Amino acid sequence: MVHDLVAARAAELRQLEAARARTPLQLAWRQLRRYKLALISGVALAVIYVIMLFAEFVAPYGLDFTDRRLFYAPPAGVHLIDAQGRWHARPFVYAYRLVDPGLRLYGPDTSRTYDLHFFARGSRYRLLGFVPADVHLMEVDAPARLFVFGSDQFGRDLLSRMLYGSRVSLLIGIIVVLITFPIGLVLGGIAGFYGGIIDNVIMRSVEVLAAFPTFYLLLTLATVLPATLSSAARLFMIAAVFSLVGWGGLARIIRGLVLSIRELEFVLAARASGLSDLRVIIRHILPSTTSYVIVAATLTIPGVILGESGLSYLGIGVQEPSTSWGLLLAQAQSVEVFTQFPWLLLPGLAIVLVILFYNFLGDGVRDALDPRQRST
Repeated sequence: MVHDLVAARAAELRQLEAARARTPLQLAWRQLRRYKLALISGVALAVIYVIMLFAEFVAPYGLDFTDRRLFYAPPAGVHLIDAQGRWHARPFVYAYRLVDPGLRLYGPDTSRTYDLHFFARGSRYRLLGFVPADVHLMEVDAPARLFVFGSDQFGRDLLSRMLYGSRVSLLIGIIVVLITFPIGLVLGGIAGFYGGIIDNVIMRSVEVLAAFPTFYLLLTLATVLPATLSSAARLFMIAAVFSLVGWGGLARIIRGLVLSIRELEFVLAARASGLSDLRVIIRHILPSTTSYVIVAATLTIPGVILGESGLSYLGIGVQEPSTSWGLLLAQAQSVEVFTQFPWLLLPGLAIVLVILFYNFLGDGVRDALDPRQRST
């Protein structure tokens, strides 16, 4: 009996020591695993970003591909059973057949099947922008077309344009975070650490920036930028405007956090040991705001994605021949699209799903990093 009690007590002590040995990130990961929806959202976002990086390989067609015979073609089904009920070992599609020229209604031409070719060689491109390649995930022989999501008014494959457009819509949020957060963290940390006139100068600058509405700044930028400006340069200019007006709110919140942290014992000990103020801020104070920064980043990115999509929808953002999800959604403004060509609304569905994934992930990370949730 005594031996069992000693063994049980030893096991409890080992568990306690293991718990103490875990770092805060390990404890947060252990807590995050309890939030299945956040984990699923994180995995989905990782898959989406991987597909975005390899858009040239995944997309059935290039960004400039067009087939003027098949404008407003509906999504093409991928089949394993043909019209005669026979099974096929390889997936196939049917070619389009124009049923009603007036209404632009298409139907499948079931007289012949066209097999899908996986990892087939096609037109040359640069994978990730610099690696020469000519292999595509899948393609189909002409005259059939692999319009999985249908085509637009110019006969361009909607799926391919969504894959290429995801680079603009998804990367702009990360670009804004990479610019905004270092500025907000450093200036907010300095304002909260020193206080006094430095705090007043930084906070008054934040209030001046907050007085400028982002939308009108972007409208002014759109009128100033030349029409010949490349889409990449236009994207970075839009990201710069978002960053210019976005760091102030973060700096104000970091200032408040630093005001409560700077008087804690470990900060006082670091200052007493002779460390410079900048080193104390960067090494000891700002890491204590990591939980808030991570949550703020996961909630800032979807807001920027939605903002860029709205700007492109209004014609202020990325211009043709480049594309983004907002620019693709701008094609679905008429009642005719809603009633006859509803597949053009798929870019809007992609925007909604990505924003939901980010919000679910942000909620899960916030709860996982909350010490009160961890203690329960």
